[in-house]
Amino acid sequence: MTKIVGVDSSRNSFLDEVKTAVTPRAFLLVLGVIALQVLFIASYVGALHAPKPSDVPFGVAAPPAVAERTVARLERLPGTPLDPRTVTDEANARKQIMDREIDGALVVNPAGQADTLLVASGGGTLLATTLQSLVTEVEAADGRQVRTVDVAPASGQDFDGLSPFYLVVGWCVGGYLCASILAISAGARPANPRRAAIRLIVMALVAIVGGLGGAVVVGPVLDALPGSVTALWALGALVTFAVGAATLALQGVFGIVGIGLAILLVVIAGNPSAGGAFPPPMLPPFWEAIGPALPPGAGVWAARSIAYFDDNALTGALLVLSAWALAGIVITMAAGLRHGRREPEPPARTP
Repeated sequence: MTKIVGVDSSRNSFLDEVKTAVTPRAFLLVLGVIALQVLFIASYVGALHAPKPSDVPFGVAAPPAVAERTVARLERLPGTPLDPRTVTDEANARKQIMDREIDGALVVNPAGQADTLLVASGGGTLLATTLQSLVTEVEAADGRQVRTVDVAPASGQDFDGLSPFYLVVGWCVGGYLCASILAISAGARPANPRRAAIRLIVMALVAIVGGLGGAVVVGPVLDALPGSVTALWALGALVTFAVGAATLALQGVFGIVGIGLAILLVVIAGNPSAGGAFPPPMLPPFWEAIGPALPPGAGVWAARSIAYFDDNALTGALLVLSAWALAGIVITMAAGLRHGRREPEPPARTP
């Protein structure tokens, strides 16, 4: 049998090239990409495929005896969609909604057959319509009618109340992309504390400019969100810097793999749990729990507070973002210091 030398040689050459190109490090990175892909699908579909209200903070304003009966009935609803509690009166219910302590309230009129439902579509249009549908059904079973009043309505240019979410996502993307570019252009790990400080300063400048850009676009340009442009600018700068600094920190510790870890935290875990299309009370328990602790969730909460709730309930979200920013600064500087110590000392000059 004649041996085809040319074919065997070509095949061996191709296999050798593959072995040379696919190093163990490249193989592990490809496996990491596949893992991120699967986690992305699992996270988004897991969080968003079947939204339903669960333990939504809800007020009931009525005379004591009526309020007690109404709260008891709402507590017995299948699936516990509401977490009802009594409030003193309609004014107090409105205040608690604006303070973001509750998401809605039923004001019972014992002298008539029509009650008032208070909602806040600025905190999430889908949640407001879900509360309206749920309470209307409960009231109809008692032969009563309900009139809905939107205490903090979403802007007419903010379809489904999604503009705060997309705004914050844009800021987050700017943060980890800028940090990733710095890693690709100058090495994943900062060579010394001075280089680490330069990266953080660049990140801060990008955050300031990017924060202003986002605030101007959703405000004066598109009129998508009300609220102070200055406040949104400050929030945008903080969100962008927090994500960027965290990404720099992950790169400083884990090298190029840190970019993947940043995507895992911000995109895969953070975005579906941020309360964009579905506010936190409509998310599954895991995503509802982690959302407020991650930059996208804290950013969306703060953006909605600025736009629709008179800057109320901002402290917790700003503390979360500040903690990410501070941790990013400390870890990035520590990584620069550690890497700098490992560099060989330059040879002494001969006198």
